[in-house]
Amino acid sequence: MPPTDSGPTTAPDDTFGDRLAPHPGAAPPAAPTPAAGPLLDDLAGWPPADTPAGTFALVPVDLDRDLDRIVAWMNDPAVAAFWELAGPPETAAAHLRPQLDGDGRSVPCLGVLDGVPMSYWEIYRADLDRIARYYRARPHDTGIHLLIGGTGDRGRGLGTTLLRATADLVLDHRPRCGRVLAEPDLCNTGSVAAFLSAGFRYAEEIELPEKRAALMIRDRAHRHLL
Repeated sequence: MPPTDSGPTTAPDDTFGDRLAPHPGAAPPAAPTPAAGPLLDDLAGWPPADTPAGTFALVPVDLDRDLDRIVAWMNDPAVAAFWELAGPPETAAAHLRPQLDGDGRSVPCLGVLDGVPMSYWEIYRADLDRIARYYRARPHDTGIHLLIGGTGDRGRGLGTTLLRATADLVLDHRPRCGRVLAEPDLCNTGSVAAFLSAGFRYAEEIELPEKRAALMIRDRAHRHLL
């Protein structure tokens, strides 16, 4: 299962100012939305990207709206083999809620192509995630998890197109991020190939508790060369 650590650690270079006290009698300020927070540079406000496949947008998950769709995808055997979240709605909800209730270091999103939700993504701060224990993390490293929902969208290169677009969205809207990375299972050769075709490089093999993974990296410095 893709790692997501929702613990309280913050990056050394992330600072947060104190909130101003409200005027007497004023309504309390609304709780910040993690997807609109500083850890991922207001992901909820990122604009869509134009791709060869159509207009693509990352839309933060709303549990009430999106849970049934995500559960259906997670119960597809091809997805369940690598995500290990098949089962009743409570299984997927238990995976989503810590991210949605967290501090914004990991944001679950639907990938929406020309207005149609067709993929599930997690955009996360790899330097604040447990994966940072298994590779040489740099501040603001940003990770990607992905699944393509419908069988009709698989096996035709769409994953490569959307991986490149999503990596570009991260690099365009997270100026302090120098690298976008992923850690697909080494056994998932189709996923590894898609990352390579999307301009990621194979950096190393890492041993995670639940899998042996290929660490795939797309460097800002090389984004226009690959």
